[in-house]
Amino acid sequence: MVIEWLAGKVIACGVSMVESIVGQSEQSRSPVLEIQDLAKHFPVRGGFLSRVSANVYAVDGVSFSIQAGETLGLVGESGCGKSTVGKTVLRLLDPTAGRVILNGEDITKVPRESLREQRRQMQIVFQDPYSSLNPRMPSGKIVGEPLENYGLKSGKAKDEAVVALFERVGLRAEQAAKYPHEFSGGQRQRLGIARALALNPDLIVADEPVSALDVSVQAQVINLLMDLQRELNLAYLFISHDLAVVEHISHRIAVMYLGKIVELTDKRSLFEAPQHPYTEALLSAVPVPDPTQKRDRIILRGDVPSPMNPPPGCTFHTRCPYVEDICRVEVPPLQEVRPSHYAACHLREAISS
Repeated sequence: MVIEWLAGKVIACGVSMVESIVGQSEQSRSPVLEIQDLAKHFPVRGGFLSRVSANVYAVDGVSFSIQAGETLGLVGESGCGKSTVGKTVLRLLDPTAGRVILNGEDITKVPRESLREQRRQMQIVFQDPYSSLNPRMPSGKIVGEPLENYGLKSGKAKDEAVVALFERVGLRAEQAAKYPHEFSGGQRQRLGIARALALNPDLIVADEPVSALDVSVQAQVINLLMDLQRELNLAYLFISHDLAVVEHISHRIAVMYLGKIVELTDKRSLFEAPQHPYTEALLSAVPVPDPTQKRDRIILRGDVPSPMNPPPGCTFHTRCPYVEDICRVEVPPLQEVRPSHYAACHLREAISS
């Protein structure tokens, strides 16, 4: 009897341990950020009574997720809605529809005045490394301001934390007394990165963080971001129109066109076997570093349609070289056309599950 009781206890303990381990494993696999059918529409008002006459469909049904330690590159032409996605994720803009789930918590309906705790978990690095910094504050105070705002550190402890942040991003401690105009563009962007790291966030939205920098400085900042990701297990939403930069830093890439994601996969699959005509056209425009090699350029006809009046069916059909009748009337779903490779195109058949 005693032996059977002890055996039962051992088995129960083993099962409990297994369940605990499985639970921890599932929790570790849960994404830092999950976006479900996110939409952001801007009303256009006109007339004597300022009535809503139209809507700008800046973001129209975007879904993706980002794991800890992963970078999702978001690319597309200017005006496709990339930056609006980033701002809506951070709740700098309120979404029109959809869900924003941060570390398992739906923050879509959380009032802005109650978002303080969630904002500690997500930060942003802006495109312009000068206008995003207060020109009247010394750089040390700029980097240490988040610590003061959240009451995490003050006095000597805050100063020590600021020095550590400066050193982490490749700046010297004595530079904390300087003002933003005394730094170069690359150094100012390092200040922006240090400020974003001050609260130990899980997610950083990098909105065109190197587009205003020289090419040599771009590489330094990109390498810094990658080193910080490996060190701190950060999740990045990296927004850019530069495919070469996105290829270097990203693990997966989402291609946007007129407010929608038209292709989503890992970077190797995207560059080697694109499954959407728009992605093919973007890749054909990337310069080849070898002057002896030539790439067949795909020239898209016409202009990008207005997001106020997107075309019916596939929004890309007005410029697509492979357009068919179905493309003009039916919206293609974003479906898996290869393993872990998603495309919104009627010309691609979904793989059988």
